Amino acid sequence: MAVYIYSITGKQHPLRLDGLSGVGESPAALRAVTAGPLCAVVSDAPEDLRPKRRDVLAHQEVQKRLMADGTVLPMRFGLIAENDEAILLALEQNAADYTDRLQVLEGCTEYHLKASQDEDALLRQILQESDVARELNEEIRGGTADPDASLQLGELVAQEVQARQEALAAGVVEALRPFARTLETSQPTGSDFINVSFLVTEEQEEAFVTSELSVAHQMGDDFDFRLNGPLPPYSFV
Repeated sequence: MAVYIYSITGKQHPLRLDGLSGVGESPAALRAVTAGPLCAVVSDAPEDLRPKRRDVLAHQEVQKRLMADGTVLPMRFGLIAENDEAILLALEQNAADYTDRLQVLEGCTEYHLKASQDEDALLRQILQESDVARELNEEIRGGTADPDASLQLGELVAQEVQARQEALAAGVVEALRPFARTLETSQPTGSDFINVSFLVTEEQEEAFVTSELSVAHQMGDDFDFRLNGPLPPYSFV
C-alpha cells in the first residue's frame, strides 16, 4: 500500500504522535518506519490526495509537533512512497546523507524573506540619478525625441532596475548573513528583488529578527519586507 511521508528523524526522537491527524478525508494513524539510526514518520496514503487546506494544515501540524521535540528533516507536502519496504531501502541507502543533514539542521529553523520596492519610487530614483534616462524622458515628454527614444529609455530603465535590485538584494543578504548558519536563494518573482531562506539557530533567532527589522526600517517606506518564520527548514533538506 502507498505510504505518505511526513518527516525523517533520528531514532532517538521521542516521536510524540498521539493526538495528531494525518492527511486525507479519513486519515490513517501516524507511525514510524525505522531503519538503523533513522525513522520516517508516515501514514497510509489516502487515494487522490490533493493540496486541500485541511491536509496541508495536518501536514504542518505533524512537522510542528516533531520539531518541538527534536531535529527533523521535514518532507514537503505530497511525498508518497510505494510501500514501507521502499522507505526502508531509502533510509538504508541514504543513511549517511540523512544523518549529516540532521546534524546541520539541529537546533535550527527557517526564516523566509521576500522584499519589493515601490515601482514608482524606483523609477523616480532612476530618473533623478541617471542623466541619460532623465534627458531621454524629457525629450520624449517634450516631443523632440528620436523615434527610437522610448525603446532606448525602456531598455535603460530595465538595466538600471536589474542592477539596483541586485545590489539591494546583496546588501540585505550581507546584513543578515552573520546571523544565519547558511542560506538558500531563489529567483525573485513579480516585483520582488529578493527571495531567500535563512537557516537560523535558536541562539541567533532574536538577533536575526531584530536585524531584519532594522534593515527594513533603514530602507524606508518605499520597501515592503515580508519575513515568514520560524518554519520547518524545508529549503535545507
